[in-house]
Amino acid sequence: MTSIAAPEVADSGDTSGREPTAAELDAIEAEMPVIHAEVAYLEAQIATLDRVPGELDTRRLRRARRRVLTVRRKLANRRTTGTTGGAA
Repeated sequence: MTSIAAPEVADSGDTSGREPTAAELDAIEAEMPVIHAEVAYLEAQIATLDRVPGELDTRRLRRARRRVLTVRRKLANRRTTGTTGGAA
């Protein structure tokens, strides 16, 4: 049987390929609002898993979903125009 695991890399002490680049860190930072909005939406969904959602739960879910969509739209528009953030 052949193993499908990734081959192990010998530790040569060279860590240049292991750390994210500045561009990767900037990309992660730019997507943080989307990540936070999606986490809030997921928390709202999890809160309603064991019960029938009431009116307040429905509002919370709807608000969280709209926030995710709004933040994603802003990020997509920023990428389209080439703006990467900064002071507003």
